[in-house]
Amino acid sequence: MTKTTQLFTKVFLGFSAVVLMASCQKMNKPGYADYPPDANPPGGPLKFYAAFDGASADPLMNGVDSIRANFPASNPLTSVAGVTGKAIQGSDGKAVLYPSANDFKDATSFSISMWLKNTAQPGRTEFLFSLADDTYGWHHSAVFLLMENQTAASATMKLCVMDQWLEGTFNKPVFDGSWHHIVYSYDQTTSKMTYYFDGAIVDGMTPTQTDVKNGGSPRGAVNFKNAYKFILAGWNKHANTTGPTDDWIRSYNGTMDQFRLYGKALSATEVAALYNSRL
Repeated sequence: MTKTTQLFTKVFLGFSAVVLMASCQKMNKPGYADYPPDANPPGGPLKFYAAFDGASADPLMNGVDSIRANFPASNPLTSVAGVTGKAIQGSDGKAVLYPSANDFKDATSFSISMWLKNTAQPGRTEFLFSLADDTYGWHHSAVFLLMENQTAASATMKLCVMDQWLEGTFNKPVFDGSWHHIVYSYDQTTSKMTYYFDGAIVDGMTPTQTDVKNGGSPRGAVNFKNAYKFILAGWNKHANTTGPTDDWIRSYNGTMDQFRLYGKALSATEVAALYNSRL
């Protein structure tokens, strides 16, 4: 082999080694940690979330809970314009039925958040949601909400938690025909229910509205473990679920949007963020 040939061979081999080393290097690509995390992962504090934003002809798809792709078993309500995207329009004698509220039943503290738009109808008692539970003899519900004595400036609000009725006058314009954001936040460490309206804490609530009891003592952790169905925009009877069937029990006939269940007590900052973002 001539010197010229040897020199050419060395140059070629050296160039090939450089190319091979370059080709074996890892390409620049984002690692797993570089991808944004899911804002509401299953198992996180947000247990149930129905935005009602679907544009499908299938009402079950429009009412899906996005935390676990939990589709309603039935949704007889129509889609209308919401505070954000779409919402559901309540109707007499009808409600949305979900097979469950996911692992909200394991919550020991909790928060319930929703947007509502309705006009006052004096004399009407409306039920807004129910977590069905046969532990409780008459109402068959671990937690539910009704509103009555409606005016444009106030209403009587009754939130029942494990057979205790937290009730009294709610001096806020829930039924003035505009969108309003309502949050109920229960903290097991204080056994207190905090109420929020349009992003701010509601002051002046009475102990019969805020103090959650168990046999006269502070309740501490709630227990929803026997809950088995979740009803929105009505009560049990409106979803063919066990419970009272009295004529005065009416479903919610206003508009509802962005319904959320949390397995923790939301802070004032977290509630304000939901309100400001219209979520």
